[in-house]
Amino acid sequence: MSDNLFQPSPAAPSFVAIGDSFTEGLNDTGDLAGPAGSAGYRGWADRLAALLAAEYPDLRYANLAVRGRLLREIVADQVPAAAAMSPGLVSIAGGGNDILRPGADPDTLAELFDAAVARLQATGGRVLLFTGFDPVGFPVLRLLRGRIAAYNMHLRAIADARDCYLVDLWSMRFLRDPGSWSPDRIHLSAESHRRVALRAAEVLGVPVAEDWRVPEAAVSEVSRPVWLTARREDARWAKEYLAPWINRRLRGISSGDGLSAKRPVLEAMTPPVAT
Repeated sequence: MSDNLFQPSPAAPSFVAIGDSFTEGLNDTGDLAGPAGSAGYRGWADRLAALLAAEYPDLRYANLAVRGRLLREIVADQVPAAAAMSPGLVSIAGGGNDILRPGADPDTLAELFDAAVARLQATGGRVLLFTGFDPVGFPVLRLLRGRIAAYNMHLRAIADARDCYLVDLWSMRFLRDPGSWSPDRIHLSAESHRRVALRAAEVLGVPVAEDWRVPEAAVSEVSRPVWLTARREDARWAKEYLAPWINRRLRGISSGDGLSAKRPVLEAMTPPVAT
């Protein structure tokens, strides 16, 4: 692990996570007595905080992410709040909800994202970024593959130009398999959140005892239903998840309306909890 992860800040090590449902932790209900200390979802950020706390026992952690948030909302609300905490490390993941909407422009989103990263870096901390995943294995969502790839190119360029840590979800091949996701096909399974945390720790240089990689053969066997069964599952998914999502868009409401951050202030991580 790099000794410079939380340097040169003289304050106690601190980690702030901002974003949408991905960072809030949907749908990871595993170990709800985990480091967030709250009744709700855990997710990769809470799990990463536990890994960091194992190395930095005095770590303080905040998670400002709220499901359904668009990038402009993250930038307007969460970025200033995170910057005010002057964390040694801040993660930002956003734009996925924008990409799902018609007419979203990856170039415009990237400009907004780049400005947010600059604002966060101005406090002196390090920044952790995430690309979008590859939706090639998902009906409907794979139609957005080109738009996601274009946005990812911008994110990689931002990470390179601004010397940010980058977790490349697109290259994590196990995430291409439906078995790695919740039934809604939008949010990670608890196991996938755990593996993303391990991958993030690897990127940060934090030692871990497990490998995030899934053997190719094991992934391919998770979910390969025959054609008819697959179409039935697609129809069920469209009824249970896609239709309600479209209905919310038409009504101008979000799944995160009325919700606040699960961990809005920096708090100590005691005791560290295993992922």
